[in-house]
Amino acid sequence: MYSTCLFCNEDLGSNEVIEQFPVGRRLAFDASKGRLWVVCRKCERWNLTPLEERWEAIEECERLFTSTRLRVSTDNIGLAKLREGLVLIRIGNALRPEMAAWRYGDQFGRRRRKHMIVSGAVVAAIGGIIILGPATGIVAGGGWGSWQIISNLYSAYHNRRVRARVKLPNSETVIPIRKKQLEKVAVVREADDWALRIPLPRNERLILFTGQDALRAAGKLLPAINESGAKPAEVQSAVEIVAHAADPGSLFRRYAPESRRLDARRFPSAGVPISPGHVLSSLPKEVRLALEMASHEEQERRALEGELALLEAAWREAEEVAQIADDMFVPEATSTRLEELKREG
Repeated sequence: MYSTCLFCNEDLGSNEVIEQFPVGRRLAFDASKGRLWVVCRKCERWNLTPLEERWEAIEECERLFTSTRLRVSTDNIGLAKLREGLVLIRIGNALRPEMAAWRYGDQFGRRRRKHMIVSGAVVAAIGGIIILGPATGIVAGGGWGSWQIISNLYSAYHNRRVRARVKLPNSETVIPIRKKQLEKVAVVREADDWALRIPLPRNERLILFTGQDALRAAGKLLPAINESGAKPAEVQSAVEIVAHAADPGSLFRRYAPESRRLDARRFPSAGVPISPGHVLSSLPKEVRLALEMASHEEQERRALEGELALLEAAWREAEEVAQIADDMFVPEATSTRLEELKREG
């Protein structure tokens, strides 16, 4: 049973209410289609479960949802909070635009509130230190000098913070994506389809992600690009963009420009020219939101059509990436000793 978010690789938490599925603190289910999601409380993404035992868990979720009085419902979507702290989201016969508006509206709204709180806290902290720092001896010098020191420290942290982690195509190597790289990620044209172009850290090499690899990478990078969230009107505009697209792939292809002019730089691993593309972070916000919605929906569709084998592989990959991230700063001698202790135990 997997317990790591597919998108941010954080632990999904646990519950003691659903015996058949003790993972997660917020579950969404659709009894008519037999789908069960775990909602990550950090990135707010919905993780579709690949478990064959999901029917028993869905039946238990339905029973608990109908038995609790602490719930709000519309004709198609309902939300209930159990006394134990578990939150259940029941999906009925919602149409695609309605489902997308509800599902992503809550997600982007939470991101926006979090972004505003963090930004306000940083500004307040910097302002307090500028005013009180010289007087208390925390920071030497005047207000302008204090501002520069704190601003530089914050910028250094902001630029060094890992925004996402992606696995290279046909490799076990996981690369961290930071702000500088994130600002250069572009959707490009590759043959008759779209691809994602990502710069490697600390050098000028570019890696091209295609097919399912591009879709998975987009699903991890777009939440980081859309970190500031969105207003309800912006979410609704994004929903309309997705609704008018024939399929998610066509939406990505729309923003992968065709051009006869080829970039002078060459793709190092393939040795062939690559066409210029659209940098994701420079696209209008509604388009970026729509691409994020589309990447998630397309992954779920392909996983379901593939008898969930692709989804199981994605969950395993998420757990591996999380393990790599956890062990990244642990000395090798410590890891070796821990493995010895486990074997002895």
